[in-house]
Amino acid sequence: MRVSGWVAAVALMFSTGAALPRQAATPGRDDAIAQSREAEGISPGQLLDLRLRGGGDQRVLYLSPAKPVAVVVMLPGGAGDIGLEGDGGIRHGNNFLVRTRDLWVQHGYAVLIPDTIDHASLRGDRSSADYAAAVVDLAGFARSRASAPVFLLGTSQGAIAAVNGAAHAPQGLISGLILTESVSRIGGSGESVFSAAPQDVRVPALVVANRDDQCDVAPPPDAPRIVAAMRNSPDAHVAFVNGGTAASGRACGSLTPHGYYGIEPQVVDLIAGWMEAHR
Repeated sequence: MRVSGWVAAVALMFSTGAALPRQAATPGRDDAIAQSREAEGISPGQLLDLRLRGGGDQRVLYLSPAKPVAVVVMLPGGAGDIGLEGDGGIRHGNNFLVRTRDLWVQHGYAVLIPDTIDHASLRGDRSSADYAAAVVDLAGFARSRASAPVFLLGTSQGAIAAVNGAAHAPQGLISGLILTESVSRIGGSGESVFSAAPQDVRVPALVVANRDDQCDVAPPPDAPRIVAAMRNSPDAHVAFVNGGTAASGRACGSLTPHGYYGIEPQVVDLIAGWMEAHR
C-alpha cells in the first residue's frame, strides 16, 4: 500500500478526541508552566484513543501550534506508563519528553505522546514486532493529523521503541529518528537499542548523549556504537552534551543528567535545530 493510502487507513482507527479543559495548576513550578503556556497560546491538547491493528487500546496526548512545521512522536522511557487521565491529567510526568512538551510546541512542532497499551509495562516489549507495528501506527496518525514531516524521538528505554519503529516504517513515512540517552546495555528489561534492528533504519538519525549521564545501561561512550549500527542510515551522527543536575538518587531516573534535568532548553534547541535541517 502506498504511504498516503496506508496513513488514511491508520487515521480511521482513531476516535475523535475532544479538547482538554485547562487544568488548575499546583503552586510553584506547575503554576509557572501554566502561566507560560497561557502566554504562548499553547492549548492543553487533545486526548485520543487508538485501537491498534494488533489489538488493544492506546491513549495518546496530542499538542500542536496552529501550523506545525512537523510532528514529533515521543516515546518515553521507563515502563512507558505516563498515566494519561481522561481529564488531561498526567500521573507520571517527570520524563524528559513529557515535561518538555510545551517547549517543542513553542519551537513550532506538534507532539504526540503515547501512554502504554492498556496501561501495561513496555519493559521487554519495545523491540518486538507487535510494538514496531504500534509505533508505525502512531507515525501514520501523526502524518494524517498534520500533513507535515514526522520524526520519531525516543529517550532511554523509549529509544528502543524509536529504533524499532524506524526500522519497520514504510519508506517515506518518517523523516528522521532521534535517540536520547539510549539504553545500549542489557538490563532489567532484557533488551537494548541493538535488539531493535538498527541496521534496518534508513532515515537520518541523531543520537544525543550526555557525558554526565551515570546510568549504567546507557553509557555515553556507546553513542558512536549506536550510530555505527545504523549503517544504512544516509546521515547518522552523535551530538554530545554536558551538564544537568540530580534531584533523584537513581542514576537512570528522569530528574538527573540522564533525563537532562536542568538543561532541557539546551537539548530541545539542539534537537529542534537538527530536525529543521532534515524536514
